[in-house]
Amino acid sequence: MHGNDTEPDITHFRARLLHMREELAALDETRDASSATVALDQSSVGRLSRMDALQQQAMAQSTRERTELMQRRVAAALRRCDDGSYGYCADCDEPIDPRRLEFDPTATLCITCAAARDN
Repeated sequence: MHGNDTEPDITHFRARLLHMREELAALDETRDASSATVALDQSSVGRLSRMDALQQQAMAQSTRERTELMQRRVAAALRRCDDGSYGYCADCDEPIDPRRLEFDPTATLCITCAAARDN
């Protein structure tokens, strides 16, 4: 599909993505284990403690949503590694700078197209 000297090192980035996937899975397991052990006895907890527990629950939900989003992004990047489109901009089909991929291996846009979308 693409063939030039600016192609990303797929092996390197696939390894990084697989490592990210493992870290996210471990984070999920840790979070599930820690949240499973927390029990709130409403009869013995004051109003401020309940508010704190609700705030912690909301933060945990937000973290779970961010983790799930990142898991989907990593899975999509691994699929792009398999189909040959990894490292190429989804908008202009130009190579994504490897430095950008080092920063975010799940990036789908080159810096030019990403900046254009932000404006």
